Amino acid sequence: MTMYSIGEFGKQIGVTPQTLRNWDKKGELKPAHVSQGGTRYYSEEQRNQFLGIAGRKKPKRITIGYCRVSSNKKMT
Repeated sequence: MTMYSIGEFGKQIGVTPQTLRNWDKKGELKPAHVSQGGTRYYSEEQRNQFLGIAGRKKPKRITIGYCRVSSNKKMT
């Protein structure tokens, strides 16, 4: 199991280490492991779950974009 330090984990999910500390205190996102020295470590599973990629299947659909541009000027 891959473990990430608070800084590495924060960079991957787009938040600061301080935000992760606050979430830990509030119980919103607890680290997977805390060392004896108090260093927080987060698991790859937590990262995937946070980013919404755990167990995600490719949707069976096609996205089609449509754009119409109108102008008062005559196009040449």
